[in-house]
Amino acid sequence: MDKPVFKPVQVLLALTGAMGLMLLGTSEGWAQQKAGTMQQQLVGLWTAVFVFVSSPDGKKNQAFGSNPVGLLIFDAGGRYSMQICSSGRAKFTTNIRDKGTPEENQAAVKGCNPHWGKYTVDEEDHAIVFDIEHGMFPNWEGTRQKRSATITGDELRYVVPTASIGGTAEVVWRRAK
Repeated sequence: MDKPVFKPVQVLLALTGAMGLMLLGTSEGWAQQKAGTMQQQLVGLWTAVFVFVSSPDGKKNQAFGSNPVGLLIFDAGGRYSMQICSSGRAKFTTNIRDKGTPEENQAAVKGCNPHWGKYTVDEEDHAIVFDIEHGMFPNWEGTRQKRSATITGDELRYVVPTASIGGTAEVVWRRAK
């Protein structure tokens, strides 16, 4: 019995068709995800837009400047990773992370606030609950923080009731494309 011979065009058409079906399934799943529960809508990658911190006296400031950089990742299994920093931070003169001057170290700590761990969603209260395992600010490690949240289109907005620099923070993220 002869083995079937596939011509390159047939192989290319078969692969293109399979990829098209995979993409169709992905886009259908994406459309359903965007229209589903907050938990479903959160899953994916988000980029930082802005962070406004309101101090107890009512003054507002942009904690990470006017153009923060950051990523917030939620996976479907309940884990998250968040990194947010001020853009344009000064480099260390030594080019060695643990050899910074006290001023460089202070600016580095003030300019970033990464943390990661597990999350759940309180659908009834429209809130994200972060169980922070580790982070640059050690006082948050092992804490549970509930943040009221909304998702409108490609925008995620939540409130941090006790910001790491004091006061409350409003944080806005945009879904990465």
